Amino acid sequence: MKKLNGKVVDEEELEELEEEKEKVVETYSNGVGVSFGFPQPDQNLVVGYALTVKKETSFLKPNFRGLARTKGIKFVCIDVNRPLSDQGPFDVVLHKLLAKEWCEIIEDYRHKHPEVTVLDPPDAIQHLRNRKSMLQGVVDLNLSDCHGKVGVPRQIVVTKDPSSIPYEVTKAGLKLPLVAKPLLVDGTAKSHKLFVAYDQLSLAELEPPLVLQEFVNHGGIVFKVYIVGESITVVKRFSLPNHGKRDLSKVAGMYPVPRVSSYLSSAEDADLDPSIAEHPPRPLLEKLATELRRRLGMGKCQITSAFLQSSF
Repeated sequence: MKKLNGKVVDEEELEELEEEKEKVVETYSNGVGVSFGFPQPDQNLVVGYALTVKKETSFLKPNFRGLARTKGIKFVCIDVNRPLSDQGPFDVVLHKLLAKEWCEIIEDYRHKHPEVTVLDPPDAIQHLRNRKSMLQGVVDLNLSDCHGKVGVPRQIVVTKDPSSIPYEVTKAGLKLPLVAKPLLVDGTAKSHKLFVAYDQLSLAELEPPLVLQEFVNHGGIVFKVYIVGESITVVKRFSLPNHGKRDLSKVAGMYPVPRVSSYLSSAEDADLDPSIAEHPPRPLLEKLATELRRRLGMGKCQITSAFLQSSF
């Protein structure tokens, strides 16, 4: 963790700046984007934030700050070189720093100031930095009565040497193509590098530890679901195209793919097949949001899913 022009810099966080650009959204909360805890204009809510320079630039834009002021919300930058308890007082602490010392600071602050909402607790965030554990909460869900279903692709975790990967895939009965993802999400560029493997020989080129998931055809559309409190916002974006048997017979090897969750192109206005373009049913999203917040202990979360399917 370093300081640059008085700002916090996390050198390992290389997430795409474009992810935070303005986009077309559909919101299921009285037509507003984020409605969690908004006070009336005559009230004051102080939000202390500890973000990297890149995240602050992409998130705390002037128009957003202006909108926040009309809602009675004030954003205050946290100085990580000063004791957190000496700053504020804060109603909310919003943070996105990965350093171990910061996690210890924020945990200590949570215990001393239980009246302050921390978004989010480091231990809950840590659970989501492992691609195996982050999906377990979804696997255990039963949403059969919510006008839809949520699926998790078949997957295995490989921690041994690369030469064992083809054997492990065969043993697990996984079908090609497979999406290879690093097991840990630590904010580095490497943790977001994904590959699609089209044959078994290429699997030995991978670097464990990693997660191998069966590629599920999803119509080339991915839904990003943002959840803050009771507010649910859906963004529809383009994703990887479907794979047919004929296509697979002509493809071999290992191919890097862009971060699908960061695709900038909005699919809201595209001429798409209605069967894949329709947003997931609201009851399904509401139930999913409630259950994931409870299981993960998160006040805010983001779901990127190509596997939210309508039941009809």
